[in-house]
Order: sequence, then structure tokens, then C-alpha cells
Amino acid sequence: MDHNSYSDQYLRSILASVKTIAMVGASPHWNRPSYFAMKYLQGKGFRVIPVNPRAAGETILGERVYADLAEISEPVDMVDIFRNSEAAGAIVDEAIRIGAKIVWMQLGVRNDAAAARAESAGLRVVMNRCPKIEYSRLHGELAWSGVNTGIISSKRQKRVPR
Repeated sequence: MDHNSYSDQYLRSILASVKTIAMVGASPHWNRPSYFAMKYLQGKGFRVIPVNPRAAGETILGERVYADLAEISEPVDMVDIFRNSEAAGAIVDEAIRIGAKIVWMQLGVRNDAAAARAESAGLRVVMNRCPKIEYSRLHGELAWSGVNTGIISSKRQKRVPR
């Protein structure tokens, strides 16, 4: 698989097949990207289980936080990695061990060796993408905020005389 580019069909099929997401690196802080992504995905009907050893035992957005993937007692469809590229390797290995079907590495996260291990184990992989952004884009929601509509622009508008 070419991990430099993903077809919309590939991303749609992944998002349509997922019910439960383990978000590794989920933050309890409302102003962090992982918190925002978790809240958005919950709003779209996904069950998002936060994984963060520093916040283990607490709750984030109504879900108990686990220290690692192995502690989660229910099946996980997708592991969403909000950690750096180096840390992604061990997380992917853990995702394989728990029987996840998909590994999704967030924006800026890419580990080709880990992706190859996941694919060899039968998992589907996405790297350097955000499921929140892709879900919104694929469902036409990005236009609601003016993105790619021409409504919001950094270019000065020509003043029209009155």
C-alpha cells in the first residue's frame, strides 16, 4: 500500500467499519487536539476509549482512561495513535496483540516499519492523517466552517464603492 496517499474509498471503508476506537495519547485537557478529536468522534457515534498512563483511572468525556491497550477488556476496532512516530512502533505491536483491525496514526505520525508489521498481521493502516478531519471531509462538514468554500480567505477583498 502507498502510505503517501489514500483513496477516499479506502478511508470511507475504514471509518464505516469502525465502532470502537482506542485513542492512545488521549488528553484530559479540553484544549488539546486529542480531546477535541475524541469529543467529535463520540458525537458521530463512535465509542472512544482513552488510553493514557498519566491519566489512568480517571475519566475523559465520560469514558474510563486505561494505562495501555492490554487493559481494555472489550474488542477494539481501531487504535488511533496520538503519540510521536517513534512511540508508534510499540503501540502498533500492542494493537496487533489485542486483535485490533486498524491502526491510524495521527497527523505528523509515521512509522513505516510499524505499518509493515501491522499489515503483515492483517491490519489496515493509515498514517499522517486525522480521523476527525477525514470524517468531516468525507461527509461534507468541513464546508460548514468555510473551508474550501471561498467564504473565509486570507486575501483582501476588493472594496466596492457604495
